[in-house]
Amino acid sequence: MELILAMDLKGGRVVHGKSGQRAGYKPLDWGCSPTVEPCGFVRSIAPKYIYIADLDRIEGTGSHDRIIAECARLVSTCYADRGCRVPADFLCGYHITNIVGTETGGEDLTIYEGGFLSIDVKNGRVIPSGREPSDILCQANGWKFEGCIVLNIGAVGTQTGLDCQMLDMMRAAYHRKLYWGGGVASVNDLYMLQKAGFDGAIIATALHHGRIPVEWIRKGRVC
Repeated sequence: MELILAMDLKGGRVVHGKSGQRAGYKPLDWGCSPTVEPCGFVRSIAPKYIYIADLDRIEGTGSHDRIIAECARLVSTCYADRGCRVPADFLCGYHITNIVGTETGGEDLTIYEGGFLSIDVKNGRVIPSGREPSDILCQANGWKFEGCIVLNIGAVGTQTGLDCQMLDMMRAAYHRKLYWGGGVASVNDLYMLQKAGFDGAIIATALHHGRIPVEWIRKGRVC
């Protein structure tokens, strides 16, 4: 199972996300990296895979495209959520895999080809439609994405842990690559995701608190 380092970018810096309350995100100056400058952050931690959420572009207030391209050159794969609203928003570049989030991607997700679909969830429901995540996953089997991410935005940064039955239901609903992000609190949660058949986990807070070995993120897999 792939292990992917999450990076939220805001105002040119890496910030610490929690529960999707973006206005209160602060620079991540207490974690595994001595710097919040994005490329320096990646060089310091040296992950194999990264997931970048460009919060400024998602909210329509700016863009980190140049920084994302530079960070992508330092890793094997950079999964980038830049708030895509139409297929033309995809960012071409070395090692970049584009992500389309349900938050911004629009009502008709069949227009996208390639990349990953991020099923953005708050309070157990997909935003903005309010549907069940498993329903979207079932439907996504017929779409043209390479895989899906279930992103529990409300659990980001909280280390609340995971629910085994919920994971099994999600995995049964979708037949391609499936990743999880949000609320991963420990190595045991990673083993739970692996047992459920997930192909990857996106982590940040548990790593910075020392609950997941940094060596694992450097190898890019659960060891």
